[in-house]
Amino acid sequence: MAQKAWKIIPRPLLETILNSHVQQHRVPQPLILHGPRGVGKTTLILERLLDRWNTEPHFTAYVDLAESIQDHHPKHEGTFPWASWSNCSPPPLSSLRVQLENSLEELTVKGIMMGKINSRQIFTTLNKWHNPTTAVERICGIKDDTSMMISSTSEGSKRRKKKVSAVAAALKQLSLWDMAVCRHSVRLNAKKSSGRDVTPGEHSYYGEAMAALDLAKEVIRVQQGWRVNAIKHLNATGGFSRPLAHSSTDWPCLLLELLSDAAEVDYFQPKLVINNIDILKNAILTDDTSVNASMYHDSLIWRMIALCVNERCLPVILVTSDSYYSYRAFIDFGFPDIFISRETFGWTPAEAKMHMVDDYFSPSEWNLLVEALGPNPRHLFEVYALKLNNYYNKFVGDKGNTIEDLLDAYLAYLQVTVVNPAMDRALLLLQNFAMDARNGKISKDRLRFGAPWRHPPQTDNPSECHEWAKVQLMDFVQSLVNTEFGVNYFADWSLEIFDDPSTVALLEVGLLYVQRDPSFIRPITRGVQRCLVRWLVQEQMQMNSKESIQYLWQRSIRGRSYRHLIVGKKKMESEGRKSSRFRKAMRKWLRFKGLNCCWSSPALSHKVANISTRIEEAAAAAAAVQAQSRVLPARGEKESSSRRNSNNNEDEESEPMIINMADEAAPAGRGTTNLAMLLAAERHLRKAASSGRKQLKKPLMRLFEEMENVKSKTRMG
Repeated sequence: MAQKAWKIIPRPLLETILNSHVQQHRVPQPLILHGPRGVGKTTLILERLLDRWNTEPHFTAYVDLAESIQDHHPKHEGTFPWASWSNCSPPPLSSLRVQLENSLEELTVKGIMMGKINSRQIFTTLNKWHNPTTAVERICGIKDDTSMMISSTSEGSKRRKKKVSAVAAALKQLSLWDMAVCRHSVRLNAKKSSGRDVTPGEHSYYGEAMAALDLAKEVIRVQQGWRVNAIKHLNATGGFSRPLAHSSTDWPCLLLELLSDAAEVDYFQPKLVINNIDILKNAILTDDTSVNASMYHDSLIWRMIALCVNERCLPVILVTSDSYYSYRAFIDFGFPDIFISRETFGWTPAEAKMHMVDDYFSPSEWNLLVEALGPNPRHLFEVYALKLNNYYNKFVGDKGNTIEDLLDAYLAYLQVTVVNPAMDRALLLLQNFAMDARNGKISKDRLRFGAPWRHPPQTDNPSECHEWAKVQLMDFVQSLVNTEFGVNYFADWSLEIFDDPSTVALLEVGLLYVQRDPSFIRPITRGVQRCLVRWLVQEQMQMNSKESIQYLWQRSIRGRSYRHLIVGKKKMESEGRKSSRFRKAMRKWLRFKGLNCCWSSPALSHKVANISTRIEEAAAAAAAVQAQSRVLPARGEKESSSRRNSNNNEDEESEPMIINMADEAAPAGRGTTNLAMLLAAERHLRKAASSGRKQLKKPLMRLFEEMENVKSKTRMG
């Protein structure tokens, strides 16, 4: 097979959806593009769409917040991490703010060059939310001693004075703004700002607009300086203040509103793409000029939503691999449809096979790859890069190894560099949970009766906390293995799995992903899923006797079980294994009349499952009676006693009475034993019907009618 360069394969459906969104100059909702890591979201934006979105009249500000993390970004010769960005050293919030604001300012300058933004529009937008008078006076050093009120001694002219006062105030603001813009325009070079030769009229226009933009930024900076002490106190106390949070996002939101108002179809259509938006939520605060990162993140997104809903905003696309944005963010910011959600999972195995086989892998290699790693594009790219590596070719040529050895080496690499460090951090998160529970910071509802994590260590011994966290994490991974990694968090509409601290820890480190539709919690890739199972087996092998006893106690007494959250084919197979005995017993009993009844309802099966063992044992007793009747004599003598025993015990509900009756009537006839078994089944079915719901009684009553016919025929026989 010839070596081919890796190509970027189009995704027509997803590209059409995104292009349709950005073709509008203003939209009513932001769009979130989310999905597990390695499915090609960033590649799709950069390689397939961004150039098209930067062709006039389209102008796009692309902000990749991961550029501030130099160890894990291709711009700095690094690679994106497989786990969450929260596992990397977080960047300072100030650098992320500067990156976002610079991109929006460049987009605003393009709007000025297109003639869509001028000084008066900047003043109108600024004056809408921020009264700039005092800040402009301070910036320009202007001291106005004239009174804004018109003195009058006439009481009858108060209404006229108020109108004149408002007009005078507006005129004063406008004249003050024009004066400040003129002073700032002296320091700017319009030709340098525009980057091209301009006429004198354009020179004046660009100079005034650029000076107004610079003045507006200075006004926002001065107003933020007035709140420094309040923000410092807020950061020290850890409280929340919406006005202070909004004050930190005033400048980028002012630019967004300015650009949205200036947008025009087929002339100037700006748009904003923020990649790795989850990094903004986890940034660190290095000074007191802003609120903390999570509050800044929430304020920015909330104001984007408000602008979209109230006045329509330019197209905003948020790209992320954090599963917080697949479901929980929609609830935190209002309701399940607050954003436009576009979730992508990459290729299906059939699609990946169509693109990969014969070009990059042989059919036999592909079967092994898709079984071990799945169709994740990043996994396939990394394995193909290893396959083309000169060291691997030498390794294969010298020792005669195959693709299996390459897969083993790649899985070992994932285990050592991705999964094991992430699990260590998850253990630290669980230890922090135990500490918070000991200090009373965890609500009692989360530590309710029956929760497997209800009894964390009551001491601050690090070794005990580590052992408890390890047992909890192993118990959780084992429960996922038992469900075959197919847990549906919406299966019973309780979202109970999100109360589990192990779930929260593995979601935070990025090894699990919460899908939006269908609503599954699963590992981000099949390769990571294999590494999770390897981690569990490795930890079980390394446990000493004390840890083994603790783990067995946890699994047997307090262990997790999420089998009720299995849906679809896996749940049907699981329930089928549980109810096999029930179905066999029912077939034995229905053999009397060949009843036509539907037992596929899970609720019906659950209601009458308690009679399955009783019917099966009754059938076994009948078989024993038949066997003994072939050997023992005096059939007629014992038949009457067996009939008397069956009639006397007809109202009993316990199963042992049926077996004792059969033992006493060992030589009894076949019809008598069948009648006793039918009576026992009838009692338990009636008990299930009386305790069941109305929709269960109809099929049970049909059974009763058929049983009456069988009993009458049995007595006659």
